[in-house]
Amino acid sequence: MSETTKFLLSEDQMPKDWYNIAADLPVPPPAPLHPATQQPIGPADLAPLFPMALIEQEVSTERRIEIPEPVREVLRLWRPSPLIRARRLEKALGTPAKIYFKYEGVSPAGSHKPNSAVPQAWYNGQAGVKKLATETGAGQWGSSLAFAGSLFGLDITIYQVRVSYDQKPYRRALMETYGARCVASPSNETQSGRAVLAQNPNHLGSLGIAISEAVEVAALNEDTKYALGSVLNHVLLHQTIIGEEAMLQLEMAGDDPDVVIGCTGGGSNFAGIAFPFIGMQLRGGASVKQRRIIAVEPAACPSLTRGKYAYDFGDTAHLTPLVKMHTLGSTFTPAGFHAGGLRYHGMAPLVSHVKELGLIEARAYHQTACFEAGVMFARAEGIVPAPEANHAVRCAIDEALRCKAEDRAKTILFNLSGHGHFDMAAYQNYLSGGLVDQDYDEGELAMALSGLPNVG
Repeated sequence: MSETTKFLLSEDQMPKDWYNIAADLPVPPPAPLHPATQQPIGPADLAPLFPMALIEQEVSTERRIEIPEPVREVLRLWRPSPLIRARRLEKALGTPAKIYFKYEGVSPAGSHKPNSAVPQAWYNGQAGVKKLATETGAGQWGSSLAFAGSLFGLDITIYQVRVSYDQKPYRRALMETYGARCVASPSNETQSGRAVLAQNPNHLGSLGIAISEAVEVAALNEDTKYALGSVLNHVLLHQTIIGEEAMLQLEMAGDDPDVVIGCTGGGSNFAGIAFPFIGMQLRGGASVKQRRIIAVEPAACPSLTRGKYAYDFGDTAHLTPLVKMHTLGSTFTPAGFHAGGLRYHGMAPLVSHVKELGLIEARAYHQTACFEAGVMFARAEGIVPAPEANHAVRCAIDEALRCKAEDRAKTILFNLSGHGHFDMAAYQNYLSGGLVDQDYDEGELAMALSGLPNVG
């Protein structure tokens, strides 16, 4: 097996359960609160937005939750996804490190997002829901839910952040090919969108604003539910199939990672690769190998490295419950950098919680360094990563170079969360020298953080 490049599981080896890290946490995460009463929310508070099966997953503390067979049947279109040894990248770097990546770009939508879109669409269909409203940044989630909706006969409306709507027309085309309707956000279709446009008709948009629009549509229409592509517990749960598969594949390779890396925006792909490994460490205690788990985020939207751990709204119009997370403030609008899927003001509460418990590290990079890494990776391994995934590639390369400098042969695993085939304009911009690093506005960040809810 020493020269094997791809480690492949058969379809019957695909995990039959999702892993729920809530079962193994030494301290339970703080409960979501109702913004009016500041009391923990109950299922009835979430019922206007989600079907009961997803609400039950959101609050579950069971370690294993079965993947329904109709969902597994769809997942088998591309899962299990490959684990690949990046031998050519190792050679290019001259590193003694071994680098593996779990490649999620093999899905129909080209990213990890269908891992949650498919079960969300199925559970809604089982509950008799006919329409779903959602948001999307770069478009990976929107195209994934559009794909899932086409399989289960659901009408999908997607509010796409304006800057990404303009930057990535082919993502929009993919959503429409699957049958969804894609709307630039902020839009004139909702009260929350119109309020933003009244203040700034040329607003770039943000995931917080797009979430407000989609939540508003779901809350005001009985035939419509809301679907979210990251942040919430049940979404992170669905993504753990990534790490569960990776564990089996690393056993095939006769290897075990010292470092596990994922890019982070809302937290879904990071949780997918990392939570199963964290859970194994939590269950095994000091007798189990202690790995470094690294979450990598954009320097222009650094919720884990610069945000405050506090209760905040998940959206800009304050239509959602209050959740405790690392946040830049719900009114914070990131710069229009190319990793649109990472332009979110807050981090998933579960990811934020494990960061507070000291179970993970966080690192922030500017986009030019990430594109440099993505080009290096593409020229060695042949896969052009999505701008979001480039953050994980950058960190993996840096860790491999650290091994070279220290002459230490570590094993590095990262999640390549999607391909960049719809992002070639960004690569052209980088290759022509037109891509520039962008930073957040310190004054805007201070203002956004000063407006955090006062939770007693």
